[in-house]
Amino acid sequence: MYERGLARLIHHEIDHLDGLLYTARMRTGIDPIPVEEYRQSGRAWVYEGP
Repeated sequence: MYERGLARLIHHEIDHLDGLLYTARMRTGIDPIPVEEYRQSGRAWVYEGP
């Protein structure tokens, strides 16, 4: 069984096999966070989940 980041990564790649991008799973009204906001900031990605 996969957990946390690895589980998220595997799910992300399976979505690609199904032709889905992560934006297809985003809630309405939520905008993607620009990579530039995090690049070389030393902060981890923050995911807003249900």
